[in-house]
Amino acid sequence: MVGKSRAALVAAVVVLSMGCVLSAQAQAPTQGYPNRLIRILQGFPPGGNVDIIARILGAEMEKTLGQSIVVEAKPGLAGALAAETVARSDPDGYTLLVLPSAHPAYGALAKNVKFKVVDDFTWISVASFYPFMIAVKADSRFKTIKQLLDEAKARPGELKYGSAGVGSILHTTVELLGNQTKTKFLHVPYRGEAPAITGVLTGDVDFIAATTGPISSRIKSGEFRALAVTGKTRWPDFPDVPTVDETVAPGFEVISWTGVAGPANMPKPIVDRLNGEVRKALAVPDVKQKLQAMGGDPRGTTPDEMKDLVSRQYETWKKLAAEANISIN
Repeated sequence: MVGKSRAALVAAVVVLSMGCVLSAQAQAPTQGYPNRLIRILQGFPPGGNVDIIARILGAEMEKTLGQSIVVEAKPGLAGALAAETVARSDPDGYTLLVLPSAHPAYGALAKNVKFKVVDDFTWISVASFYPFMIAVKADSRFKTIKQLLDEAKARPGELKYGSAGVGSILHTTVELLGNQTKTKFLHVPYRGEAPAITGVLTGDVDFIAATTGPISSRIKSGEFRALAVTGKTRWPDFPDVPTVDETVAPGFEVISWTGVAGPANMPKPIVDRLNGEVRKALAVPDVKQKLQAMGGDPRGTTPDEMKDLVSRQYETWKKLAAEANISIN
């Protein structure tokens, strides 16, 4: 009996020791994080909205993380090339992704997406929110969003709107409005938001859903008239501009955002650390001012809140893709 007891005791000690080793191995990657350079990928051309936000965050976060952060542009497929690269990276916290709301939209509309839009990523925090403005040129006959929709209903498929291209958020936002109000518009895709905005000024298209960054100053200068904002609440810079929700489409909401993610299965201590670093960066007055100057509302989220946002938007765009028969080859 003594021999059996001793054998059992030895076995228990071995099991306990193995458990401690495995636990130490599991914790090792998180201890001392970060201890080397961190890469932040973003999927759009250098100098664009997402690239600028990535660089603003990276420059501030490397101060408190104590390690260099390099931002790399990997443009293509509405950010999907960068997203695919990060999704396949080691989940060690050294390869991150700054991405916009184009991520769930593209994932829902494209036919050949090489990653799972929600599940192949660890969601860290949104950094900046911004809605879209439904806008017309200043001398347009449309004074309200209701007037625009009333005419569109009377002339199905004749009122033209510009977008940054097929499948862009500017495209899907108007298609969602049309789908929810049973209204048909004529889509005129451009190669980017800037030429689409110019198309409104030249009269080639009647209206646009534009991001707050490039359109806000031009509304204030009198070039454009804002008819509605796509968020659930009025935008602080334009308190007199009503929401789509309160005027023509109850429940309507399209909020664009830019945030930080990583590969799936990142250790929770690293996720928590990065979430805290994003929030600290957003609280720095200079960072906040720069993001606000871009038309954004600098505001962090929990990882779960960001995941829920991406999931809800993905389902919204999948539903639209099916009902409006929109897809990207």
